[in-house]
Parts: sequence; C-alpha cells; structure tokens
Amino acid sequence: MQTERLKHYGRLIRFDRPIGSLLLLWPTYWALWIAEQGFPGWKLVIIFSLGTFLMRSAGCAINDIADRKVDGYVERTKLRPLATGAVSVQEALGVFGGLVFLAFLLVLQLNALTIGFSLIAVLLAASYPFMKRYHHWPQVYLGVAFAWGIPMAFTTIQNQFPPLVAWVLLLANVAWTTAYDTMYAMCDREDDLKIGVKSTAIIFGEHDRLIVGVLQVATLVLLLWAGLLADLDLWFWLSLVVAAGFFVYQQYLIRNRDRWLSLRAFLNNNWVGLILFIGIVLSYSVA
Repeated sequence: MQTERLKHYGRLIRFDRPIGSLLLLWPTYWALWIAEQGFPGWKLVIIFSLGTFLMRSAGCAINDIADRKVDGYVERTKLRPLATGAVSVQEALGVFGGLVFLAFLLVLQLNALTIGFSLIAVLLAASYPFMKRYHHWPQVYLGVAFAWGIPMAFTTIQNQFPPLVAWVLLLANVAWTTAYDTMYAMCDREDDLKIGVKSTAIIFGEHDRLIVGVLQVATLVLLLWAGLLADLDLWFWLSLVVAAGFFVYQQYLIRNRDRWLSLRAFLNNNWVGLILFIGIVLSYSVA
C-alpha cells in the first residue's frame, strides 16, 4: 500500500516525465557557465540541479491542484492522480509545501541577494497554474517562471544585481518557452476550448505555426545577442545553427497540427537546450 501511494506521488510530481525539469535546467546551466565564464564548481551545479528538480516538482503539484476539476475532461491529463482521486488535495498541498521547504533549505546555502530572488521564484511557481483561468498568455508567464533561475545563477556567482546579459538570456528563454509550450498547448486545444481553459494555442488560432516560428527566430536572435555580450566563440555559434535546425524540424512536425506530433515537437526542445549548453561549455573550455 505504501509503495502504491509513493507511485501516485511520483506521478503527481511527474517523476516519470523529466522533460519539464530538463527544460528548466538547461537555461539555468547556461547562466551558471556564463556568469562564471566556465565551470561554476560542483557545489553550485548540485544545488541548482536539485533546486530545479524540487521547484519543477512543486509546480506540478500545485498545477494539478488548480486543474483537478478539468483534467478529467482532457485526453492527455485524465489519468492524473488528483483527477482520478488517487491523491487528495490535502496530500498534494503537503507535497507542494514539503518540496518548497527543501528547495528553500538549498537556497539558504547561497547569498542573501539570491535568497531574495528565490522568493520571486516561489511566487511564480505557485501562481502560474491559475493564469490559464484569467488570460490567454500562461505560456509567457511560464517562460518567466522557467527563466528565473537565470538571474539567480548570476546573483549567486557575482553577488550583485544581474547584468544585461542575464536579462537578455531571460528574454530568450521566455520566447523559447512560449514557443515550445504553445506546441504543447496545441495537443490540448480542442479539449481546452470545450472546458474554457485559455492558452496561446487558442488565441494564436490559425496563425499558431507562424507565431511559433517568429518566437523561435526571436529566441535565436536574443541568444546571439547574449553570446556577443558574453564573448562566446565559434562553438556557441555552431550550437545556434544546430538549434535552428531543430526548430525547422519542429515546424515540420506541427505542420498538420496533429496532437501527438505536436507533443513530439515539444519534447524535441530538450535537444535544443542541450546543444546550446554544449556550445557554451566548449566556448569556455576549448582553447
């Protein structure tokens, strides 16, 4: 019985689906390496890796609490533990609170400025799931939430207000997140229209592919600017070219707006984050 309960908790925090943690982690790694101009040390890598996993997991728990009455009507989410009653709201709140507490213990290892920035991260994570009730731009809000590890990485390493390159990276991540999460929302568009959930996939309508493409180009341009500010070298420019290739492939996948191909396009963004991270690492480690 206890093992079964743990399985339900694992599904609540998407332990079996690490894509969200990875998409949150790559931009944080970009920022750590750029802020340090090289390897930031294992302590910071471990703290930010664990903190990313904990906050993403907490975000999943509060998201399912917010969506518990509508998830059952959506094909992709109808078997989530809160929607089926396998986990209660009280249990999910306990999981959320416990994860946030553990994340706060981690951030206490960092400086006061970073602790202050972390409070904004908690606010973003806790409020994001409710945005889809009030406006069609929850994907943009998620972009800010997913990008907040960037200024935190800079405050941790430099112990001062983040420089311009940090905010350019943040804007790049907001554009990128809005693009890939719109593809994710395309999977649920028909169900969301029936139940009244709002998203960029709905408001973009028949222009969704075009606007996703514009956001992908904006991501590359902003990353180019960040690379210039950080004085990155050829390895990073090559990684941008490969990332652009992945974006073209994603456009191909969503060409007919098929639900499951759109999901594949969303998942492909893990490779975008990874290749850009490799480009940054090589820029600082290969003479």
